[in-house]
Amino acid sequence: MKIDHTIENNILIIRLEGDMIGGPETQRLMDLANSTIDESMLLSAVDLSNVRFINSTGIGILVSLLTKFRNRGGELVLINPSEHIRKLLIITKLNAIFTIAEDDANAVQLLKESL
Repeated sequence: MKIDHTIENNILIIRLEGDMIGGPETQRLMDLANSTIDESMLLSAVDLSNVRFINSTGIGILVSLLTKFRNRGGELVLINPSEHIRKLLIITKLNAIFTIAEDDANAVQLLKESL
């Protein structure tokens, strides 16, 4: 899994690519979230548009990220998950917990409204 990130308008935007199945990149992703939260950045968006496959470990990573931000009074949204990921979110009933944005602009709007 490839991880890129940018910070725009005090929002951490994480772009993931490949398969989200755990591995060494997982710790790098969690460290990135922890460091931005430590800098008082409480809003994040995770772009899943280029994630081909996600397993239970990947779902667990998303839940952990959401928990980290919400525990500090922040919020996290998912950007454009594939149909496969959307179905998994519905099956696991996590679609009731995660906010889904269709694109970056929609994600920024949803995050700003969450404050």
